[in-house]
Parts: sequence; C-alpha cells; structure tokens
Amino acid sequence: MGQNQQAQYQDVELELMSIQDLYKSFIKECPSGSLYLHEFKKMFGVQTGTPESDYMDNIFRAFDMNNDNTMDFIEYVAALNLVLRGKLEDKLRWSFKVFDGDDNGHLDRSELRKIVKIIYRIKRGSVLDETGTVTLTSEQVCERIFREVDVNSDGEITLEEFVEGAQRSPWLQSFLKLDVNPNGYVHKFMCDRKLTENKDS
Repeated sequence: MGQNQQAQYQDVELELMSIQDLYKSFIKECPSGSLYLHEFKKMFGVQTGTPESDYMDNIFRAFDMNNDNTMDFIEYVAALNLVLRGKLEDKLRWSFKVFDGDDNGHLDRSELRKIVKIIYRIKRGSVLDETGTVTLTSEQVCERIFREVDVNSDGEITLEEFVEGAQRSPWLQSFLKLDVNPNGYVHKFMCDRKLTENKDS
C-alpha cells in the first residue's frame, strides 16, 4: 500500500472514530436523539434575546433538513462539518439558505436587510470598508452587497449571483464571517479527544 493510500485510510479511520465519539457525546447531551433549538443555542453559547439568537434561529432552520423543528445526529454532523471544515462555496450556499427567509431561491432587499442588521449588531456596528478606515452603516452594507452581487440589477440576488459575487469579494467574505463558534460543546469534545489520544500514545 502506498503512503498516500495508507494516509487516506488512516484519515478515514480517524474520522470514523471521531464520528463515533461525537455520537456518544451527542447522545449524552441529547438522550432523545433530537437536538432542540434551545439546546443548539446553548452549545454555541448564545443567549436568548441577543442578535446572535436571531441568527441562530435561521441557522437551525437551515440545518433542520426535514423541518421537524429538531436536529437529528446526521443533521448535526452535517452542520458541524460545514461550520468547522466546509469549503468556501459550501459555506456560501449555506449562508444563502440561512438568508433566504421565505425559501424562494432569491434574496430581496428586505431579507438581506434583516440579516445584515443582525450581523451588524453581532459585529457591534464595526463594519469597515475594504480599506479598513471607513465605518459603514447597515444600510450601506446592504446597498454594497447588492451592487457587488446583483449582476443583472433586477433587485433580487439568486444563489448563483450570491456565491459568485462573494467568491470575488474578500470584503463580503469578511463581512459574512462570524465568530460564533460551538464554544463549549465542540471545544470540550476536541479537548477530550486530545486527552484520549495523549493517553493512548
């Protein structure tokens, strides 16, 4: 077996062990096998009534693939994989789904404005232009996104326009990046894994 094949096999084996360990932790936290919105927010350290809470509602809805108002383990692993390891295009597609409140495949100004205001509050109003010297209002951010992304100027942003526009714009990628991490749960999981691996060494 070549070194590349052996490394790939070890990665798959390690990933399988991680998933098994993650499942054990998931069941310990959610014995019913279902993760509810309030538990999801708790894992990410998000308090109810904050701007982050509104955003997490949309995130939860985006990952609740069967619309049963819970996340099962498969949906949860998909969410973690995307948040922690996903490719830029996948993250952008997911962001679009979060932003598209009526799920019609287009973002209009009111949908974008709502999400921009939430992100703006999360960032505590410190949204700068690409030079890093001019502070932008939430309305300016919304207008700028439409200018950069709505290539056919029809007043709506399609998924393709959003993904392609954000890939072209480091400023937009920076704006979309949030420091909302699954602080307690995933951090504890990763630390526990490292401790276990160190004991096994």
